[in-house]
Amino acid sequence: MTRRTEHRPQMSVEEFEELERHAPETVRLEFINGKVQVKAVTDGNHDQIIAWLQRLCMQHRPELWLYVDRGVKVEGYRKGRARPGGVLAPYGYPKGHGDWSDAEGVLMAVEVTSHDRIDKPDGYAAAGIPVYLLVDRDDCTVTVFTEPQDGRYRQQVNSAFGAPVKLPDPVGITLDTEPLKELAD
Repeated sequence: MTRRTEHRPQMSVEEFEELERHAPETVRLEFINGKVQVKAVTDGNHDQIIAWLQRLCMQHRPELWLYVDRGVKVEGYRKGRARPGGVLAPYGYPKGHGDWSDAEGVLMAVEVTSHDRIDKPDGYAAAGIPVYLLVDRDDCTVTVFTEPQDGRYRQQVNSAFGAPVKLPDPVGITLDTEPLKELAD
């Protein structure tokens, strides 16, 4: 049973991609659940959180890379387009992909303070991304979503900044989130 009703998208994926190509550099556009969404431009603390996570991933999984702002085809049948804060995938993953990569091969999608708590996680789950990590600076929490099934994540573990956070396989890293306390605003 789905919790959404079928709806008519605002535009086709092709129309969205054309719109996104011509958007000013001051905004990032995404196409989730048939709707165009504007993603805020990142600030220094956001970028520092992503850099912190990149460093940890490189230390523990050097065969992988956390690609920043990589466009990913999400949702069932790749009808959505998202730009997560980062996607963890094997090194070389986006080679030859153009602006939008298939989700196949992505081990984890990362968002820092995403205000979309329903459509984006569902899109990542529908695309089969095994782990979704949400670093919420507003609530000072880290949430790990796992076990994608039928377009939703079946498991969700919430931890306060400062607590150790286990990113299960296929990521297989435990994060010391103490440094996030300084980046919460």
